[in-house]
Amino acid sequence: MKVGNLVQNFISDRVLPIWCILLLDILLVIISVTMACLLRYDIASVFSEGSILGRAILWIVLVNAFFFRIFHTYANIIRFSSFVDIMHIFVSLTISYFLLAIVSVVSDVVYDYEFIPISVLLISYVFSFAAMASIRVLIKVSYEFLNFDGKHGTNVFIFGTREYGVDIAKAIRSKSHYEYRLKGFISSDPAFYDKVIMGVKVYRFDDEELMNILEEKRIDAVIVTPYNMDKLKDTNFAEQVLSHNIKIMVLPNLSEWDEKMGTISQLKELQIEDLLQRDPIQIDMHKIATHLEGKRVMITGAAGSIGSEIVRQVASFNPFNLVLIDQAETPLHDIRLELQSKWVEIEAKTIVADISNPSRMEQIFQEFRPQYVFHAAAYKHVPMMEDNASEAIQNNVTGTRILAELAVKYHVEKFVMISTDKAVNPSNVMGCSKRICEIYVQSLAKKLEHEGAKTTQFITTRFGNVLGSNGSVIPLFRKQIEQGGPVTVTHPEIIRYFMTIPEACRLVLEAGSMGNGGEIYIFDMGKPVKILDLAKKMISLSGRSDIQIKFTGLRHGEKLYEVLLNDKEHTKPTYNDKIMIADVREYDYNEVKKEIDELEKVAGSYDQMKIVEKMKELVPEYVSKNSIFEQLDHKN
Repeated sequence: MKVGNLVQNFISDRVLPIWCILLLDILLVIISVTMACLLRYDIASVFSEGSILGRAILWIVLVNAFFFRIFHTYANIIRFSSFVDIMHIFVSLTISYFLLAIVSVVSDVVYDYEFIPISVLLISYVFSFAAMASIRVLIKVSYEFLNFDGKHGTNVFIFGTREYGVDIAKAIRSKSHYEYRLKGFISSDPAFYDKVIMGVKVYRFDDEELMNILEEKRIDAVIVTPYNMDKLKDTNFAEQVLSHNIKIMVLPNLSEWDEKMGTISQLKELQIEDLLQRDPIQIDMHKIATHLEGKRVMITGAAGSIGSEIVRQVASFNPFNLVLIDQAETPLHDIRLELQSKWVEIEAKTIVADISNPSRMEQIFQEFRPQYVFHAAAYKHVPMMEDNASEAIQNNVTGTRILAELAVKYHVEKFVMISTDKAVNPSNVMGCSKRICEIYVQSLAKKLEHEGAKTTQFITTRFGNVLGSNGSVIPLFRKQIEQGGPVTVTHPEIIRYFMTIPEACRLVLEAGSMGNGGEIYIFDMGKPVKILDLAKKMISLSGRSDIQIKFTGLRHGEKLYEVLLNDKEHTKPTYNDKIMIADVREYDYNEVKKEIDELEKVAGSYDQMKIVEKMKELVPEYVSKNSIFEQLDHKN
């Protein structure tokens, strides 16, 4: 191999063959032995016939080569050398020279024969280790320097100096082509102030000059470790950084960490969802696994925001098969492709179907015999359902009734229905339709319990808005900001509860595993968020100052405040402090069934007023807000 090619291999992405590294190490040992002899003896005697040099090179090379093989010191890729690789070299050389020293002492004392002088061994040992370690460091540094693209590299600070921050720094340094260039650390721990880590300085989080320092060093992004996310939520640090046109990069919480992906590949720009997330919710993974592993699981609304995330999470528990139902063809096809890519071992059937079609649903239940049903299919947009009450009844109420009755008929073990906070003291058609679903499912569960024929456990889960769901406010605000505004807020005082899609679905799974039948579970949604504040923060995060906020007025059926419980309801605790059981009024199944039968007949007339009037009879606490149906409340 030519010298030019050898050098090119060192500084390119190609990996040098291990025999080349072994030859290089042996050459360094030979040079070290020669240097040791020259320092110990004069030049003439070293190179004279019968000198000790030949014997020393022969035995030191043979013994070292043997231990190089044992410890695989030549097997690593030099440009990615680490402290562990240097330690392997140190241990290999130490054992080799120690054994040679023992042989030298024994031969001198017992046989009065000078094998290899101890002084030569000691000098050669020091030179060999220094040379082998230095050459690796030199090649590593040279490779990183020669391959760094200064024009396209991103200068970064890392906010976090504990293990996580250092791991990110190491990942950055190990990139073959520098995507990021580490310029410093930021720490809120006084123990690290003004220290140096990996050759760069640690700066104080509360330093008044920190923003000036970031600008002077031409920092393009600040990478924030998960342990420091609270600092972004509780301070104006994010706004300050973004106002200087510096990006903020974050990593997922440990609960969402993907071990298969590298650290750098999971970096993403800060989103409003990251600032609204609470502490990671802890769930009983083992208990959920015992319920779902090896089971036939059906998920309705499988292409929606909640349904698709339930699909992903259920798939991770190794079910026997999945039956995924939705009317949305394209999103369902996307879920199908995702399953084929990530969970190829799971048999998944994707079915385009309408849950309010009784014959089609019966055929599906008869063929697949699901043991677990997660019912997430529903029309959910408040203004749309306010104008389409008949469809809200047909899809939400009739669809749920059909599925629940089939679940009993085909001996489904558990039926978990996804409800909403809008079902509490409903002020719109959509919320009331979901409350009727709750009433029906719960009354059916109680009927089965009283008859002693409790074949299916019916569980209802109720929670508020989920961040980033289809049609939710955050994607809307993001789109409006991208278009230059204005950002539309319905009312300056409107508030909502928010939860991330993954954590909402984790709670759904756990509630399903703990339920015995008939319960309505509500989730701890944390503190409510003022939508106006949300809009302001999203504009701030965008780095733009020219976006206006416009108030458009409450939409039909919309109310300022959402609650998770009826005023007359109370809650019971569970072993998970994030999940509570609502102590709600019980309904007689026969009466509920009769009322719903009548409601479905009225819905077939498509007379909006008559439909809503019947809904209000069934759910007396349903009082319309900002809607044409308010006139029905004034009659009472």
